[in-house]
Amino acid sequence: MRLFLAINLPNDVRSAIAAATAALRECVPELGWVPEGKLHLTLKFLGEQPSERASDISAEIASVAGRHRELNMSLEGIGAFPNFRRARVVWMGVEQDPRLELLHHDVEMACERLGFDVEGRPFRPHVTLARVKHRLETERLRPFVRQAKRTDYTTDVVVQSIDLMRSELSSTGSAYTTLSSAALRSD
Repeated sequence: MRLFLAINLPNDVRSAIAAATAALRECVPELGWVPEGKLHLTLKFLGEQPSERASDISAEIASVAGRHRELNMSLEGIGAFPNFRRARVVWMGVEQDPRLELLHHDVEMACERLGFDVEGRPFRPHVTLARVKHRLETERLRPFVRQAKRTDYTTDVVVQSIDLMRSELSSTGSAYTTLSSAALRSD
């Protein structure tokens, strides 16, 4: 099974992001746009794993979630990794928050205890909007960057759980299934 840990967004927020970025998608429809129903923040990509690992991962993540209170996550702004000119991923930003950073750190440490490598890059929380398969030519890039800067959407999301997700690849794309959900404390 191909697994990852995510903070899933409420359906109304996913819909609002899709509406707010519609003009951006129309500007460069050739990008690999993430369907509305799959918008999320990835905490940790775990890759291909035997099915029996899911219960161990779920238990470890439940332990982490139980030590953290629900938190607000602010979404706003459009950017690209590594930058717009050489974009590989187009994203909606997530404000750097110490509580989100600590949650991510604890998820990394829990995964390390399970034998996963610790991510070497700094945590840059974001919601992936699109993947860029082929570099955009300058005449396509300029209107794209202008539209990205004009995209005005801001919201706060209450993070209530960490979800263990399964991604199944097929010729029509990937399908996500929530295998388990570890609730953060609501007190």
